[in-house]
Amino acid sequence: MKLRIRGNTVRLRISKAELAQIAATGAAEDTVRFSGQAGLRYGIEVRPTGGVAAEFGGDVLRVLLPQPSVDLWLRPDEVSIEGEQAIGNGEVLRILVEKDYTCLAPRSGEDDSDLFANPQKRPTSPD
Repeated sequence: MKLRIRGNTVRLRISKAELAQIAATGAAEDTVRFSGQAGLRYGIEVRPTGGVAAEFGGDVLRVLLPQPSVDLWLRPDEVSIEGEQAIGNGEVLRILVEKDYTCLAPRSGEDDSDLFANPQKRPTSPD
């Protein structure tokens, strides 16, 4: 699971195995460690109803997704789930959860084996 935060936007990219885990158990989580004692846990939790939301407390960032949206997202042609959450003073937190696709150009040190096939990648032609 990849976490990206920029301004008032939280974005999670999910691998094939993580999506299978979410479908089976209703949750997936990862951790970034800053030291032996400090880390940030982040993940997804599926709820029966409601909207897309995020909760943050202590050392945990949890994105909440409604089951009907997850059911649609499991389809091969569905890429993402997104929503906005009011945070006060007229501001919103934008939340985006998406399938993680392989890169179009190979990157050194990247393991794409558990990522979704990129629909924009053209097959190579034999010479």
